Amino acid sequence: MRRALGRGWGRGVRAKVAGGAVLLLAIPMVVPFLYMVSTSLMDEFEALRSPPALLPAHVQWGNYPAALTALPFGRFFLNTAIFAGCVVVGQVATSATAAYAFARLRFPGRDRLFLAYLSVLMVPAIVLLIPRFLFINALGWVDSYAGLISTELVSVWGIFLLRQFFQTIPRDLEDAARLDGAGEWAIFWRVVLPLSRPALATLAVFAFVDQWKNFLWPLIATRSTEMGVVEVGLAAFHGLYYANWPYQMAAAVTAVVPLLLVFFAAQRYFMRGIQLTGLK
Repeated sequence: MRRALGRGWGRGVRAKVAGGAVLLLAIPMVVPFLYMVSTSLMDEFEALRSPPALLPAHVQWGNYPAALTALPFGRFFLNTAIFAGCVVVGQVATSATAAYAFARLRFPGRDRLFLAYLSVLMVPAIVLLIPRFLFINALGWVDSYAGLISTELVSVWGIFLLRQFFQTIPRDLEDAARLDGAGEWAIFWRVVLPLSRPALATLAVFAFVDQWKNFLWPLIATRSTEMGVVEVGLAAFHGLYYANWPYQMAAAVTAVVPLLLVFFAAQRYFMRGIQLTGLK
């Protein structure tokens, strides 16, 4: 009895220590965001005061509508939502089908082809910017949704992630489906994909975040304000209001909100997917 109580007490202490350590690690990550929110509600001159104020003396809610109407941020958000949404759908579709082929189908050179795919991860993304631009320019897709989206539809990292998850699914389930007369497509669609929701949600969240904060490729692939995305709009906004930190922080906070909503909406599947795919 005493030993059981001692073990329980020890587990409780370890859990509290682990929770305290996680809290200490989280504070440096959360504080900059909280200060950004605080600055977005300050007066222009209050934000430049020395020493800087931590909290606004008088909350300036008008900073948000003033900042978001200084440039067509509504259009920027719409373009980014279309861009990120299409890329998420494309990457999930292409990654799932390719990952299933590498994990379950047997064909000559499968492992070597998979290694060739993985080798692409060693190529810096900035090296591919010029070839990608030349590709969409030859097709006449510069400054269009097609040019933004087309070269982002395949994710080698997503293929690797889903392949690792598919290999954890018991083959007995697929064999049982084959005994019932199911083909490869039916097994993939009705057996593998429903069991892979955590991994698919993880890939979708990563893809959405990656494209929402994408700056360099939209800057190169688009030219007009009508096709601008949020990150490019924030950079242009900084050039116009470089001394008005409350306006800049208000625009930045608004740009972060969709990411928070997506993460909290898919949090359960996202955490489960990280655990099962070994990303931790």
